[in-house]
Amino acid sequence: MKYGLAFLFAGLLLFSSMAVADQDKGPEKIELDGGSRGKVPLPHRTHQNTLKDCNACHDVFPQKAGAIASLKAEGKLKNKHVMNKLCIACHKTEKKAGKPSGPITCADCHVRS
Repeated sequence: MKYGLAFLFAGLLLFSSMAVADQDKGPEKIELDGGSRGKVPLPHRTHQNTLKDCNACHDVFPQKAGAIASLKAEGKLKNKHVMNKLCIACHKTEKKAGKPSGPITCADCHVRS
């Protein structure tokens, strides 16, 4: 009986932690401010599933809407830093390793309205 309760409790704990993890993933897709070149649609969930580590990006900027634009306005983040130092660098590394990767040119990401 006590083992049955322990397994039940463990199962409930596992299920609830999985539900919380899914809730904390943020939006499936987001749109980044791409300056004068136009917005940058980002498949957020795809990046989460591929990278597994939120800090790969969020070590540079906080996990909140408008963080990149705010940091740029405050002079704490240089223009193109995120795209050139994070996005494109990672995409090139993945491509060089023969893995699926994202776009590596400006025009492939930015969408003019």
